[in-house]
Amino acid sequence: MALYNQSLLPQEDMAYTILADLKRVTREYATAATESSCPNIRNLFTHLLNSTLKMQGQLYETMKQANMYSAASPALRQEIDKQLRQNQQTQQKTAQFLHQTSHSAGYAQPAAQHHAPQQQGHNSYYM
Repeated sequence: MALYNQSLLPQEDMAYTILADLKRVTREYATAATESSCPNIRNLFTHLLNSTLKMQGQLYETMKQANMYSAASPALRQEIDKQLRQNQQTQQKTAQFLHQTSHSAGYAQPAAQHHAPQQQGHNSYYM
């Protein structure tokens, strides 16, 4: 029975392995959500992504408190603000583009016609 109480990996190595897996899974869920054309499937992957991000954050904080993980040096506030402004501008331009496109295409047009044709190398389940 004592054999079952011993871990094959030290606790810190096990935590790093799990953290790396959670990071990988978040990338995969994000890709699946963005490439899904079915709203239900997109919502499922979005939910899975959010719950996995929450777990990853909790594990990171636990590891940080246990001195298992040293955080990267803080970024300069100016750089963060600059990047935030750029991302907000991109978001506004994207929203304007989508608004203009939906008005010019008409609301009654099926969503499938908005996707790139398959002969261009895109599968129908990709956005």
